[in-house]
Amino acid sequence: MSIFGKLKSMDKNSNLYTILYASGLVVLVAVLLALAATLLKPAQQRNVETEKKIDILKSIGKADGVEKAANKHKFVASNFERYIVEQLVVNSLGERIQGVDAFNVDLKVELSKPLENRYLPVFVAKLDSGSTKFIFPLRGKGLWGPIWGYISLNDDFNTIYGATFSHQGETPGLGAEIATPQFQKQFDGKSIFDNQNQLVSIKVVKGGADKSDPHGVDAVSGGTITSKGLEAMLYDCLSIYMPFINNQKQQSHE
Repeated sequence: MSIFGKLKSMDKNSNLYTILYASGLVVLVAVLLALAATLLKPAQQRNVETEKKIDILKSIGKADGVEKAANKHKFVASNFERYIVEQLVVNSLGERIQGVDAFNVDLKVELSKPLENRYLPVFVAKLDSGSTKFIFPLRGKGLWGPIWGYISLNDDFNTIYGATFSHQGETPGLGAEIATPQFQKQFDGKSIFDNQNQLVSIKVVKGGADKSDPHGVDAVSGGTITSKGLEAMLYDCLSIYMPFINNQKQQSHE
């Protein structure tokens, strides 16, 4: 007999009745929540995958129109399949690792590992013009929480084609501005190497960068800590991909 079945024959004013009734409700709610979580999990996972694909596509300017699409998931999946022609994983030496799904690699997890044990995903895009772009994931720390994004490089592995950034809890109107197209557009065409072929990445300059500076962009007004966190994220993440980038440069000159 169930708890609620037993309750029918009990004194409703007794303490035991109250305890059993409350226990029954707790069990019922727990079962319903577990059932809901199980039923919703596929849809939640699909949403996570779609948002990740959108971020990757944004770095190459191929996510325009997603908000107006009749079927967001179909639109994104189609564009991703069209433009992302290769997904690969490399190690700290820039060597390809077989048998690992690049899309499912969690950079947050990988960055917590020793460098030599990390799986580093790279996405390769081919645009309608025939040009090839290499997309690298980014992850760092803002003022209030993690920040992340993707940066795409031309096949010279120096010139930034596009970038997209997001955050977990930066202040609206301040640090959260890193997620706006206006801020991200500044990175287009910037260079990550200096004239001596040394990685300098991109400097996020408080008060505004010199427009002629190939390595500088304007910092977010009032968001100094977030801006510096983004600057550090770019340098740190690009640094760990340097063996891969150098290998690709060498191969292109052979």
